[in-house]
Amino acid sequence: MKIQIYDTTLRDGTQAEEISFTVEDKIRVAERLDDLGVDYIEGGWPGSNPKDNEFFQKAKKFNLKNAKMTAFGSTRRKGISADQDKILLGLVKAQTPVITIFGKSWDLHVREALNATLEENLEIIFDSIQFLKKHTGEVIYDAEHFFDGYKANPDYCLKTLQAAAQAGADRIVLCDTNGGTLPKDVFELVTKVSQVISKPLGIHCHNDAELAVANSLTAVDAGATQIHGTINGIGERCGNANLISVIPNLKLKMGQDCVSVEQLTQLRSLSRFVYELANRTPQNNQAYVGDSAFAHKGGVHVSAILKNQKTYEHILPEQVGNRRRVLISDLSGQSNILYKAQEMGMDLDPKDPAARKVVDQIKDLENQGYQFEGAEASFEILMKRALKKYQPFFKLLNFKVVDEKSTRGPKSTATLNISVENKKSKTTASGRGPINALDACLRKALQKFYPQIKDVQLVDYKVRVLPAGKGTASQVRVLIQSRDKASRWGTVGVSENIIEASWQALVDSLEYKLLKD
Repeated sequence: MKIQIYDTTLRDGTQAEEISFTVEDKIRVAERLDDLGVDYIEGGWPGSNPKDNEFFQKAKKFNLKNAKMTAFGSTRRKGISADQDKILLGLVKAQTPVITIFGKSWDLHVREALNATLEENLEIIFDSIQFLKKHTGEVIYDAEHFFDGYKANPDYCLKTLQAAAQAGADRIVLCDTNGGTLPKDVFELVTKVSQVISKPLGIHCHNDAELAVANSLTAVDAGATQIHGTINGIGERCGNANLISVIPNLKLKMGQDCVSVEQLTQLRSLSRFVYELANRTPQNNQAYVGDSAFAHKGGVHVSAILKNQKTYEHILPEQVGNRRRVLISDLSGQSNILYKAQEMGMDLDPKDPAARKVVDQIKDLENQGYQFEGAEASFEILMKRALKKYQPFFKLLNFKVVDEKSTRGPKSTATLNISVENKKSKTTASGRGPINALDACLRKALQKFYPQIKDVQLVDYKVRVLPAGKGTASQVRVLIQSRDKASRWGTVGVSENIIEASWQALVDSLEYKLLKD
């Protein structure tokens, strides 16, 4: 049986702190989710805000290939008939093929949040679902706080599910709304519910105890056939079940049908896409799709994976659209260097003394404060220099940076003298600070000889003071991220002089562009 994937990134995900999608963002995410092969896309709560209203209006024109667009809301309010309730009428007005509503399963919430009697709550659930079933093809009922409700009052909690089933709900979803349930309890309670409720079951977990993915998978073992979650696990408080982990675990570990092999390879790009629209930095250590998920640093590990990737990788990274990375550091052995040389298209003989020379040089540089894990472009240049396969694109004669402050404010000016193929060039440029002025001056000088330098953008600049107890005379490490239209690369520089460290990283950044072109 296929396990259905129900995505709520566009509704529950947007309840995360500092997350806000525009209508256009939501449309683009919905298209990508449909390409991934999810079964349901919960688009928002119609009637709750103008943005969701506009999204559902536009959603009527969607031509989804795999997913069903779903509107989300709550049961009717106490004391109002279903056909007069604005929330239910708003759900119907959205004209989606599926409507999901949540209701109260925990007697605590019935008394204190709804201010209703237990019997009134059962009527609210029944009336709401019965009304919606007359106006849409499929109704899903989210049993909010089910697990806490069952622990507090199991008999009543089950009555709320039975009310939903009797009213015609097509599926009942058990929600761990507070996110504090343990997997063994999830398994036990989902099993119990499956024995007394004939409707298909789903699971909706929050991640407050770091168990949302584990609980979702455990629920499938107990009989649930639908998992609710969000891309990258975004959501209120600690987030929701992370579908980027749920999907490959279902497919590759549990042998469950959920998306195709081809669709699975979209996971990393989709994860990055949502991070970008949410204006969040991707987590390097994120399972399956993070930059570090298949990164190897220790020489013993690299030596082993060169012989058989299974020694230190639980799946092939390409299965989820990721790639293997071998890091270069003071923990590197010759295997790391050989792997990186092969990755760069250089045939390096293991017996070549140059390999040992590079290893020793790397360890010496890292002892000085260099770090090549985020600066693979600098490492490639270093490798080619060591193997005498690198010709610099220009020669520095000298540079000068003047930083002054007057009543009109600070001003920085850089002057640079370089030589390209024995042709000398002197350039001057100003900037908002000494590094910005030097960067502008270097680009201006090189563009006379290499026009493609215009394509390079500096996208990140980090300065790290290296601990040495020397105060303002301490060494600093500068890490720069650059990109052009095709790729992105990192470079590094280290010095007691921040301008010199920045110069090293800037030069490597632009020379790497010329090298790869």
